[in-house]
Amino acid sequence: MDLRYPIGRFQRPTEISAGERADYIEAIAAAPAAFSDAIRGLDNAQLDTPYRPEGWTVRQVVHHVPDSHLNAYIRFKLALTEQNPTIKPYSENLWAELPDSRSPLVAESLAILTGVHARWTFMMRAMTPAEFSRTFVHPDHPGAPMTLDVVLAMYAWHGRHHAGHINALRDRMGWR
Repeated sequence: MDLRYPIGRFQRPTEISAGERADYIEAIAAAPAAFSDAIRGLDNAQLDTPYRPEGWTVRQVVHHVPDSHLNAYIRFKLALTEQNPTIKPYSENLWAELPDSRSPLVAESLAILTGVHARWTFMMRAMTPAEFSRTFVHPDHPGAPMTLDVVLAMYAWHGRHHAGHINALRDRMGWR
């Protein structure tokens, strides 16, 4: 198993059906509970264990996901209110080194994730199919603009991907 991709690499879909879209939205809705379950019962030493050699610690992963998904939620709102905006990228690795990403505040990060996902899923459930075809430009990903459908699929994968890191580590370490 590739420890970097416990559920496999993201496969960018070319088309997304209404049923697939609904499944992706439900994956976003379920992510906060999946993260709570993944870290339930872990002590500080376990939270400070890298999920793979030279990887982030479990704690950094727990802080990274709300950081990333806050950005995704804002990108959705920009794409819904502007014509093909160019979004601002950020350095995930540098953010993961900041003091708040190494802090003991995992419950607070889970609360942020829960709140962002509640608002994001509420918004997405109210969106029309045409709104999911709206786009933004990501300067780090040249080529065609990204549709909100593709971004939805990517972040549904992203939550499962990082929960998979933690659960795979728990399995390898016998922390169940």
